[in-house]
Amino acid sequence: MHAAEPAHEISVRLDPQSRTLEAHDVIRLEPRRAVTLLLSERFKLDSVALDGRRFQPTPRAAKGFQRIGLPASSRIELHWTGTLAPIDTRLEHRDTLGYAQPASGPEGTFLPSASGWYPAVDGELERYRVELDLPPGQRGLVPGRLIEERDTASGYRARFEFQEPAEGISLMAGPYRIAERRLRTAAGTPLRLRTYFHDRIEALSADYLDSAAGYLDLYERRIGPYPFSGFSIVSSPTPTGFGMPTLTYLGIEVLRLPFIRATSLGHEVLHNWWGNGVYPDYERGNWSESLTTFMADYAYRERAGEEAARTMRLSWLREYAAMPRDQDMALVRFTSRSHGASQIVGYHKGAMVFFMLRDLIGAQAFEAGVQRFWREHRFRVASWDDLRRAFEQASGRSLEGFFDQWLSRPGAPDVRIAGARSQRRGSGWRIDVTLEQGAPHYAIPVPLVVRTSGGDIAQRVNLSSGRQSFALDVPAQPSEVVLDPEQRVFRRLSPDEAPPILREAMLSEQPELFIPSGDDAVRQAAQKLSARMFESAPRLRSADDQPGSGAVLVAGLHADIDRWLKKQGLPPRPARLPSDRGTAQVWTVRLSDSRTLTVVSAQNSEALGALATPLPHYGQQSFLAFDGARMIDSGVWPANPQTWKLR
Repeated sequence: MHAAEPAHEISVRLDPQSRTLEAHDVIRLEPRRAVTLLLSERFKLDSVALDGRRFQPTPRAAKGFQRIGLPASSRIELHWTGTLAPIDTRLEHRDTLGYAQPASGPEGTFLPSASGWYPAVDGELERYRVELDLPPGQRGLVPGRLIEERDTASGYRARFEFQEPAEGISLMAGPYRIAERRLRTAAGTPLRLRTYFHDRIEALSADYLDSAAGYLDLYERRIGPYPFSGFSIVSSPTPTGFGMPTLTYLGIEVLRLPFIRATSLGHEVLHNWWGNGVYPDYERGNWSESLTTFMADYAYRERAGEEAARTMRLSWLREYAAMPRDQDMALVRFTSRSHGASQIVGYHKGAMVFFMLRDLIGAQAFEAGVQRFWREHRFRVASWDDLRRAFEQASGRSLEGFFDQWLSRPGAPDVRIAGARSQRRGSGWRIDVTLEQGAPHYAIPVPLVVRTSGGDIAQRVNLSSGRQSFALDVPAQPSEVVLDPEQRVFRRLSPDEAPPILREAMLSEQPELFIPSGDDAVRQAAQKLSARMFESAPRLRSADDQPGSGAVLVAGLHADIDRWLKKQGLPPRPARLPSDRGTAQVWTVRLSDSRTLTVVSAQNSEALGALATPLPHYGQQSFLAFDGARMIDSGVWPANPQTWKLR
């Protein structure tokens, strides 16, 4: 007999001021069976009853959790109490990615599903109803359908339900102002849209509701009916960025950014189909971030025009080229983002794989495959293999080789032009081009552009071995052959193709820090900045030393920086970044051995210290200028595609 998902009936009372939690749960199991429950060690399990009879379990401690093994039953009743961790508003975004403590305070409460705030049934999806009881001035929610709520002088009470199998239950609360809008989707489904915003961003609610409605309509038309009865945007006092069924939980300062409604919001809405509507089979790889990045972030660039889309593809390849090779991994091993390298593989490489798949099978078959995958796997766990089969059925062709080479191998092909020559052939010209790639060999259609006296001519050749030659016929005299100038193949760019960006320094495993100043305040500000920028602790070097083998960051005052660059025989500050351009300038330099030098030049120690928070968010840039903590200019040094000149 197939076991139905456990069903929770939870009542929880929270007091954010004292950070106390008191809760009761009835878990129904059908059929009756033995289970193991997971509850955080910070809670006291006050009572347990199995099928109406008191039971005294013997919890086993395991990595901050109590593992509570229970014999076969059909009804489990539990009561537990405890004190939550204090909410830490000083956290940076990357600190919140792996943070899984149930935390609370007057400014906000966040109990992630993985924090053990309720007795989760180990290894199973779960259905639930949750009744929430909060003191006056506080409001809260869990993912799911709002059944009922009351907001009175004595406090806030609300009941939610999630009737589909879910991966867990997260809970959010805060001193929220709630704004609501009712609408019907493109498929005719009635929806409740809400914002739960802190009062200082309440004025943003109307615009966020407008944008959410637009995204829901867009993805219903493209994929299939929205699977839930509502969607909420919830503000957090910490810089979080999480998507859950029926809602997204975003930091207050994130929500204030003018571009979030046009980028991140749509990404989180789409997760209600990919990740929260179809669940990844994490043991076999998380495909949901790749598909969401391609159908949201990248799709918005395509709507802006081909130049914007090409720029995003180039940024993915630049970041991949900047990643140390020993941090690379096969896409099928990606489960969640924990650092910069995992994002490059799980989000960007994965999105590029879907881009190449669409190029391979055509847009019509790609869209049909997406819709088939949704119909067949809604509220089920699905793997990369399930995705492959959906696209195979839609396209009528085997895709096993394509998926195998891009998912199971770490790395990327390093395609290069090994030679080319042209000769007159009748009324036209013939070009013999030789391409090479290292092992293991990929089977890839390589775009080439032949520049001729009559204009550019695009060609594609199918490279499948280490070295192959191809004959290209063109009607006018050719001058050069360019390899993949539109960045349509995921590959490892050569140093000349990949202009230096800040990410190269951020991901370096052996970074070096030079501070050419004797001022203590400057040195402290530079060390604080380097601690925020690098994922590995930098080695502090003497200003008189020669740079070693790792990525290099030099940070200091304008005059000291200019003297250090001259003494090291390095290029001076770029003309675009004079010392009076704002209060600080940042730029990258490609050294002769292909390493990257990052220069941070500031007006004073305060200007240098002001960069510690914003600068780590600009890893895709080659240069920037700041006025205090506000970025006032940025850009990327020009890329140089592989080109073979013909004689």
